Amino acid sequence: MIKGVLFDFDGTLTRPGALDFPAIKRAVGCPPDQPILEYLETLPSGKRSERMKILEALEEAAAEASIPNRGVEACLSALKHTGIFLGILTRNSLISVKKALQGFEGLTIDDFKTVITRDSSVPKPHPDGVYQAAEQMGIMPTELLVVGDFRFDVMAGKAAGAVTVLLTNDGRSVMAPDDPEPDYAVGSIEEILGIVESLRE
Repeated sequence: MIKGVLFDFDGTLTRPGALDFPAIKRAVGCPPDQPILEYLETLPSGKRSERMKILEALEEAAAEASIPNRGVEACLSALKHTGIFLGILTRNSLISVKKALQGFEGLTIDDFKTVITRDSSVPKPHPDGVYQAAEQMGIMPTELLVVGDFRFDVMAGKAAGAVTVLLTNDGRSVMAPDDPEPDYAVGSIEEILGIVESLRE
């Protein structure tokens, strides 16, 4: 039985496109085929600190420009009224999440039981943040629905034993051939409501 829903943030709760990952990678010198955070960890501390400041500035600018994804506010409001715990798990910073949430109507950071960012956990695809979320919600990881628009969301959820949903935003797949299969794939966030209802019966 599902008792909590853990959402990725950028491209899931927010409309895709605010974060221009290829441009960010160029700005911090990250090779195109490497994840940004993991690349920065390979740098000497001084250079890493310098590049991290560039990353944070670009993330905060994107947060100010971001808007809620289609159907998000209605979906989260409906989930909240069912008593389901809501959470956020993101590779972004807490500052950026707070800035982006200012653009949401009728939804604040206080509506989430837990908000886990790279500041407080090992970033996805590591399952650490999923375990933390379940613990803070007071539920088992198996009672958690992990929703995200990227392969790392599915990988983290699967590794923790959670039920996973890949949000495609009606676009192309973002999974690699050897990745674990998501339990569900949806084109829009509103479809989460039907999945949650079926898993609560």
